[in-house]
Amino acid sequence: MTASIFYPRFAESRLIEALTDTPVVLIHGPRQCGKTTLARRVGETRGYSYFSFDDAVTLAAAHADPTGFVDDLPERAILDEIQHAPALFAAIKAAVDRRRVPGRFILTGSANVLLLPKLADSLAGRMEIVRLHPLAQCELAGRAGRLLDRIFAGHVTAKPQDRLGTGLAQRVVAGGYPAALARATPRRLTSWYRDYIESLVQRDVRDLARIGALDVLPRLLALAASQTARLLNFSDLASPFQISRPTIRDYVTLLERVFLLESLPPWHSNRLSRLIKTPKLHLGDTGVACALLGLDAEALARDRTTFGQLLETFVYQELRRQASWHDASIAFYHFRDKDGAEVDIVLERGARELAGIEVKAGATVTTADFRGLRKLKEAAGARFTAGVVLYDGTASAGFGDGFYAVPIRLLWEMA
Repeated sequence: MTASIFYPRFAESRLIEALTDTPVVLIHGPRQCGKTTLARRVGETRGYSYFSFDDAVTLAAAHADPTGFVDDLPERAILDEIQHAPALFAAIKAAVDRRRVPGRFILTGSANVLLLPKLADSLAGRMEIVRLHPLAQCELAGRAGRLLDRIFAGHVTAKPQDRLGTGLAQRVVAGGYPAALARATPRRLTSWYRDYIESLVQRDVRDLARIGALDVLPRLLALAASQTARLLNFSDLASPFQISRPTIRDYVTLLERVFLLESLPPWHSNRLSRLIKTPKLHLGDTGVACALLGLDAEALARDRTTFGQLLETFVYQELRRQASWHDASIAFYHFRDKDGAEVDIVLERGARELAGIEVKAGATVTTADFRGLRKLKEAAGARFTAGVVLYDGTASAGFGDGFYAVPIRLLWEMA
């Protein structure tokens, strides 16, 4: 792979659509995931001028006179890395209220600026949000994934596929950051991820909060990487450090704000009372996780326990990325009861449709692999559309009652 390769970003259509009727559109997601490239690609043919708050002079001007800075902007402007200049939000609101023109501002943010004080009030009703993730596997393949639609339609069988085998571990290790994927060798790819993590902790996290133990964060991230796809346990995360659980909780929140960590909430039902109500922890990208753990594809494939965890995170993130440009809103959960029945990923589309995904690194599927999905179906009732076990096998097969085994590669290759 080379840096010159252009990958389609399927969120582009959502951005263009939002610009036709909304004054402010925010593209937010992790640093280096492609937000600036997308904003400039869309903006260059539509007359947008570009301003980056990574530039010290531009940032100083915005801080010195927020109202004057916004008033002096051209008719259409891209404001990159807006989290560095939160004082602009009130000035942007005032400018929009004076002249409400669709597509006036494109903002990008590498921290979750929705958590900044007063932002929701400042731009409520004036801003649409486009979440951009690192590259999805279907973007790398140049085709829009159709598995989500097929799952909710209850029609997921397809012709036999070849196993991915060692190629699956390679995809997990590579992750989805464009600059990392441009590296020519696995060693250079890992080096990019390590530099990325160090830069993010030293720069963006330091900007968000003045904390005295920045050296703890890379170690905390590595520990979190080893616990990805497990229930979030702050005591376990705090135990190697001489830091209190509340402080570790605050650090996890900081890492979530820069999209390095995510918590997946549990799904609830009034039909079942014996449900675990703890969220699951997921790394934002498996390339970051493997770099933190020092794993290349060969080492990951040998460590079946870690491979299983990282594969679950890989599938979860792929589904999240595809859902970000899906026509209907899809909410994500996990399911686990106190008897040990669990479903890795629960998908809820609207108020009437629910599906479950179980992830398996092996090449075979048995009836026992559907235990948790059957419990989920019992709890969901008529809302349940399908239960799918994604595995690294060759055949799509129905197991009756809306349950299917599906080769994992169809997650991005399903037509």
